[in-house]
Amino acid sequence: MSQSRTKTTKLVMPPNTNHHGTIFGGQVLSYLDEISAIAAMKHAGAAVVTASIDSVDFVSPARVGEVLEIEAVVVSTGRTSMEVFVSVHSIDLLSNARKLTTESFVTMVAMDEENKPTPVAPVYPETKSEKALFDKAPARRANRKERMAIKNGI
Repeated sequence: MSQSRTKTTKLVMPPNTNHHGTIFGGQVLSYLDEISAIAAMKHAGAAVVTASIDSVDFVSPARVGEVLEIEAVVVSTGRTSMEVFVSVHSIDLLSNARKLTTESFVTMVAMDEENKPTPVAPVYPETKSEKALFDKAPARRANRKERMAIKNGI
């Protein structure tokens, strides 16, 4: 899993915030999608597309002047898909206060040169926390399928 691990830091600036001085949720989603794609491409060695973003619950706001630490890692794979775990923490650099902003699972699909899904290698958990994420992947996959069945009236 460590091969796909990707981290970035973003400064929360006024143009990316609402009238409360907190970051737009859509901006955070954009960061989630981008870092997930990078982690998935590192794993697959191929271009990827976003298939789904699981529930995104905003736990705490990120304010102007704080930084976002965003981390992603591929935690599970299917035949052509990869489940990427993303965590976002906001940090006030003046006080060193750190808080969880959101976490989510993003499903990416590897694509070949003809824009067709292409197989990906499996992942192997290396740490206790990675193993916990890996072990629960089948339940998350079943939950996604159940959500789609409900949504589609099946």
